[in-house]
Amino acid sequence: MFLTHLGFLFIYICRIDKKPDLMSFFKQSVLLLSFLLISCAFYAQNAAVKGFLYDKETGEPLIGVNIYTLNGQYSTTSNIDGYYSLTKMTEGDYQVVFSMVGFLEVIESVSVAGRDVKMINKKLAEDSINLKGADVFGELNDQKSEVRIGIETVTPKEISRLPSIGGAPDIAQYLQVIPGVTFTGDQGGQLYIRGGSPIQNKVLLDGMVVYNPFHSIGLFSVFETDIIRTADVYTGGFNANFGGRVSSVMDVKTIDGNKNKHKGRIAINPFGAKAVLQGPIKKSSENGGAITYLLTAKRSYLQESSKVLYDYIDEEGLPFNFLDLYGKLTFSGSSGSKFSAYGFSFNDDVRYKAISDFNWQNNGAGANFVVSPQTSTVLINGFFSFSDYSIELREDAMYCGIVLLAVLILD
Repeated sequence: MFLTHLGFLFIYICRIDKKPDLMSFFKQSVLLLSFLLISCAFYAQNAAVKGFLYDKETGEPLIGVNIYTLNGQYSTTSNIDGYYSLTKMTEGDYQVVFSMVGFLEVIESVSVAGRDVKMINKKLAEDSINLKGADVFGELNDQKSEVRIGIETVTPKEISRLPSIGGAPDIAQYLQVIPGVTFTGDQGGQLYIRGGSPIQNKVLLDGMVVYNPFHSIGLFSVFETDIIRTADVYTGGFNANFGGRVSSVMDVKTIDGNKNKHKGRIAINPFGAKAVLQGPIKKSSENGGAITYLLTAKRSYLQESSKVLYDYIDEEGLPFNFLDLYGKLTFSGSSGSKFSAYGFSFNDDVRYKAISDFNWQNNGAGANFVVSPQTSTVLINGFFSFSDYSIELREDAMYCGIVLLAVLILD
């Protein structure tokens, strides 16, 4: 029944006008979403247990939590949204275990019958016991349901373990150790993956396209390491939903912001400074509902600091500057459903004295949503976004005139 509804949905999508007006687009979107929600109601053919798992301290979704019944009959792991579902369960009483390395184990009793869909949301507390070692089974579980060839999943912890320039961990420096990746820093920090040109790479930030993710000096990216949740680097075998590029895809996801308390961080290094602010506008309730904000700013001071550190190169300092701004607002519901709106502005300013100015600007805005229907284990998510990229090269007219005069004299 569910597949039948999806078939009709696909046919309807194909019939949508290519360029509808705003009101028509809104009506069609509401109709499609309603149609999909109705379809989900018919999807639950057996009893199931589902829910969302969060970090008790920050309220962030927990990825890779092991969920299983004590009798060993049903098991699963939580995804990037902290969502899990135990499906096709027979009638009976169960002890559901929530377990993850570094967090206290939680056991919940639940009874299911018929086509019941029980929702259990949990906040897991960190465990203070230091472990000598642990086996990680998350990747093995993923391989059972999806192809993982050519995918590198990068986390902030992995980025921070790598020695970094200026003491500031950055994904631009981490990517250089991934097999098949070649990185250049001259005029744009170009990335070549498996022989493809830079324009054949697709870079996404929360679904928004970032056309130039590396700054002109090539040592730093536009992504703030402290707010990265995960970064998937596809060097091959990526799906058609990443259409538009043929070499690679880098899909970066950011955190939502702390749901329980306001936090801030300011860091300064020889090359620049950054600030990260996050916290609740409405604090998290027992069932997980909250409104949070996330703000980041990163500014380069290389032109000023290089006058002291690299005065033997140029007393005027190196001409590389950049300013990165990012903001995110997230509304989380008690059922685990979520809506986020976000935007960014990434700017580079390169000023070669008496030669030329080379500047570019990335701007973008978007939103995404996660919907968990009450009576179904289906998870609906989607996003919409807008990105704009502009580049400018200004040459000094007097310099050009001098060069032209020199050419005429030589002739």
